[in-house]
Amino acid sequence: MKCIFILLLSIVCYNTAQGQFSDSVHYYGKFSSTGSINRTQDGRSYLLNNNFKIGVSKKKIALNATGGWIYGEQDSVKTNNDFTTSMDFSLFRGVRKIYYWGLANYDKSYSLKINDRFQGGGGIAYNFLDRKTAYLSLSDGLLFENSDLFLKDTIPDVYQTVRNSLRLSYRFVINDIVVIDGTHFLQNSIIHGGDYNIRSTSNLSILLRKWLSITATMTYNKLNRTGRENLLFNYGLTVEKYF
Repeated sequence: MKCIFILLLSIVCYNTAQGQFSDSVHYYGKFSSTGSINRTQDGRSYLLNNNFKIGVSKKKIALNATGGWIYGEQDSVKTNNDFTTSMDFSLFRGVRKIYYWGLANYDKSYSLKINDRFQGGGGIAYNFLDRKTAYLSLSDGLLFENSDLFLKDTIPDVYQTVRNSLRLSYRFVINDIVVIDGTHFLQNSIIHGGDYNIRSTSNLSILLRKWLSITATMTYNKLNRTGRENLLFNYGLTVEKYF
């Protein structure tokens, strides 16, 4: 049902863009693979982090799909097996400072004790900066959430809630070589007091070519309901292309 919802959302958004607007279509693709390996006489660990993003945009509407998978082990004990996929659209972002957005997200996380979680909703956003070398946006909205979690590692917890989702997003390009970007979420439940999520991703990239860069990424997640959090820092290569 969740996959069907995401598929229908993409079809509706794409058809809306094709039917209403006549400006040219732009495409975007990004893939990054980062990780770390540590092996000593006392133990070994490794972490692999893969992410992708694809997008279709016109002047007044944009549609993006993203996905990621993190897997890690410490001394042959699994520490991460985290999967996430999402689809979002924005309306009037290219022509107004205030624009509208919608989101559908599904994830599973071994480290955060998430068996299944679906979020869907929308809201408004404001562009403080929107240039080729500088972008800064703040958004807010409501998300419906359906979750299947583990409390204290073993207690099943299946519940639904509505969250206020506050997001800060930015991207800065320095001398066409250094790129600093990030997206940070604070999601408070408006039904269950003390229930909140934090998601934060920051990237530093050094361009080797227009389409290839060395990237260092720091990701932090906290799920207050399960009392779980993770902090990941890794580096590797990113392939990025506009066409």
